[in-house]
Amino acid sequence: MKLKKLFQLFADENRLKLLLAIKDRELCVCDISAFVGMTVSAVSHQLRSLREAKLVKPRRDGKTVYYSLADEHVESIINLGMEHLSELE
Repeated sequence: MKLKKLFQLFADENRLKLLLAIKDRELCVCDISAFVGMTVSAVSHQLRSLREAKLVKPRRDGKTVYYSLADEHVESIINLGMEHLSELE
């Protein structure tokens, strides 16, 4: 079931951290790594899963690859989840 796999990607704490890191800006792997406190290798591994699911998109500038959310749907999912949680408080 595709929807289940989508929510599993969001359910992983490390992948969610990456999505939140690039929610409002484009970042390279090194900057994402520093921002979330994970190794570059671990970030790259998680980004691969997110890229395969079309949740993030890469942009190459020379040797550096920058990542951002794939589209407004991904941002909406994050924003709706955060909005829902704030209403529960």
